[in-house]
Amino acid sequence: MLIYHIVLPEVWEKFADEYEYAAESLETEGFIHCSYRNQLDAVLERYYRDAEKVLILEINPHRLTSPLVAEPSTAREIYPHIYGKINKSAIVGVELRKL
Repeated sequence: MLIYHIVLPEVWEKFADEYEYAAESLETEGFIHCSYRNQLDAVLERYYRDAEKVLILEINPHRLTSPLVAEPSTAREIYPHIYGKINKSAIVGVELRKL
């Protein structure tokens, strides 16, 4: 089962020449927020309402070199959190979504 990470295109561009990607939340919260497919629409509505477009990174969790932990959120739903950088070899697809 794939997991998904939403990122603004201008943030993703900063990592174009890197082998790994690190969301700001890795520094501020200690992990990178991800979602399961059925959670994407709610996350987009909750946190990206004002964005014109986003990139949705499709991640194969078996290829991650950083630990992945499924944890409850404040809404008591279980979300996947990556405790480290995302190695780009784990990213199997990138979807541009206009909002």
